[in-house]
Amino acid sequence: MSSKKYILFIGLLFLLTSGVYAQVGTNYDVLDSSLVPKKSLPQHNEFVNNAYPFPAKPRNQWELGIKAGAFTISGDVRNRFPGFGAALHVRKALGYVFSIRGEVGYGTTRGLNFQPSVGYTNPRSPWSRAGYTTEPVFYNYKTDVGDLSLQGVVTLNNIRFHKAKTGFNAYAFAGIGAMIYNVNVDALNGTTRYDFTNALSQFGPDFPYEDRRDIKKELKDNVFDGEYETDGEKDQSQPELFGTAFKPTFSLGIGLQFKLSKRISLAIEDKFTFVKTDLLDGQQYQNIQNLSIQTRDYDAYNFLSLGLNFALGGKAVEPLWWVNPLDYAYNELNAPKHMKLPKPILDDADGDGITDQFDLEPNTPAGAPVDAHGVSRDSDGDGVPDFRDKELITPTQWQPVDADGVGKAPDPACCTTIDSLLKSGSFRGGCGIGDLPSISFSGRSVALSNDAKAVLATVATTIRNSPNCKIAVIGYGESSKSAQQLSWDRVNSVINYLVEKEGIGSDRFVFKYGEGGGDPNTVDLRDGTGEEGPNTVPAPHPNLRKK
Repeated sequence: MSSKKYILFIGLLFLLTSGVYAQVGTNYDVLDSSLVPKKSLPQHNEFVNNAYPFPAKPRNQWELGIKAGAFTISGDVRNRFPGFGAALHVRKALGYVFSIRGEVGYGTTRGLNFQPSVGYTNPRSPWSRAGYTTEPVFYNYKTDVGDLSLQGVVTLNNIRFHKAKTGFNAYAFAGIGAMIYNVNVDALNGTTRYDFTNALSQFGPDFPYEDRRDIKKELKDNVFDGEYETDGEKDQSQPELFGTAFKPTFSLGIGLQFKLSKRISLAIEDKFTFVKTDLLDGQQYQNIQNLSIQTRDYDAYNFLSLGLNFALGGKAVEPLWWVNPLDYAYNELNAPKHMKLPKPILDDADGDGITDQFDLEPNTPAGAPVDAHGVSRDSDGDGVPDFRDKELITPTQWQPVDADGVGKAPDPACCTTIDSLLKSGSFRGGCGIGDLPSISFSGRSVALSNDAKAVLATVATTIRNSPNCKIAVIGYGESSKSAQQLSWDRVNSVINYLVEKEGIGSDRFVFKYGEGGGDPNTVDLRDGTGEEGPNTVPAPHPNLRKK
């Protein structure tokens, strides 16, 4: 029977080691308010709003455990072989390290001395009550124990610095409780005393240790009937409960838990229980014949078990002894989701709004307009930056320019007629406004960039200085409906800016869009005095308009 128990125990261990490490889950979401008890919600809200650095402790599951295993007694009489024990417990975590556990258990076991004993003349001794006087006897017992205890459990390995979680849990525990027990002795064959002559004949002054097996076999096969009919010795001063002896207990133990799934774990545990009595084996002394041994000390019992534990509860995290409290902190440091980070401060030595690591001109003078790369803007491309250019838009034919960015207008040809000027395109309608810059757009955008607005501000000044001129605003893109509409939107953006922001009258513009032969990403401005055309045009394809 004993060998079958150990075979089953070893088989379960192999099953455990083959699959446990694939079953480890993940920790909970600390921002989930449904996992927080009502009393801790104020702390949770402060934590979520970055007003308190510590998250609230979550609601965690209870554990229900059932176990069975080997039950033995350490007393004056040797345990014959390990008996059977079983227990049921409930456990609740109070923190990540400490939890409490209530346990009820039962155990039964038997014992037999292979050495004969004498000196049992105490009238309470079961042998005296059975009628034995001075002849040697072989002490034996059968004990049933029931106990109830409350234990404090300390988890030893769930706080881990180099791994989020583990598939096993080591713990130690201690507790107080109470037990009831009943002891019986096999002292009679029916109503007749046993004859130990054959067994005693094998025991002499030179008794070898190896002969104990033969003595036990003789006692078991040919002497004892296994009825255990005689009550064991009782302490008259100890209280009774349900007609059995009652004693307080103190227990110590260690255990290992292995996670099989998120809700199920397997545990191997050893619990040793101390009891202030010397009568768990029904005998006050050993009184071993020929060995001059007479002991009197307190008995104890041990329970080595294998069990299954079940986590119970909804809307709660797993029991906290499975949770690593450092998991959240390390994950937040690695990839912040809740941490309130300060705004980054990037150096900008010249104060032009472009940080130093992207600034291609790190010493731009204060107040000078720059492009996206931190380089001083040069709107007309004459080589003189705008902040020093006294003629912001210099026509290309007037370049090169002087140190102040001012170009030199070419002398008019003495014999050029108006007809030839009109034919060449150098002069239209006698306006004399000259060349105007183009406005560029990026991608499919219809919004004016800051650079484009700066160019239009200069164009507006030129237009105001030429009150007799009309300006043609031309957009390109005739290939499709979307290209035509995009061209219209960009021309509209330019005219609206000059009218609304620069105060130029709308009647001074000629609206042209969808022209061919030009860059679709450019809107050109030119002298339109001699051209025919409206100053406003309805959108050709309103459903394709860019917002």
